[in-house]
Amino acid sequence: MFSFYARQTVANKQYKIWTNDNHPEEIFSQDFFYQKLQYIHENPVRAGIVFEGIDYIYSSASNYANQKSVFNVDFLW
Repeated sequence: MFSFYARQTVANKQYKIWTNDNHPEEIFSQDFFYQKLQYIHENPVRAGIVFEGIDYIYSSASNYANQKSVFNVDFLW
């Protein structure tokens, strides 16, 4: 599937993993990491699924808030 989508664009020759409006970013500092993590944790809130990121069961937000979670997280910093 990655090869199929890569053939449809000039930017990727072998494999395409990202959609057109997404792009990878280098995490160059701890502050930048937490900025991106906060953005990810707020996605369910922006989507109207929950009122707070920590309430979304499939998010690591509760781990970072030292609350009970359905899975464990290995913290990078």
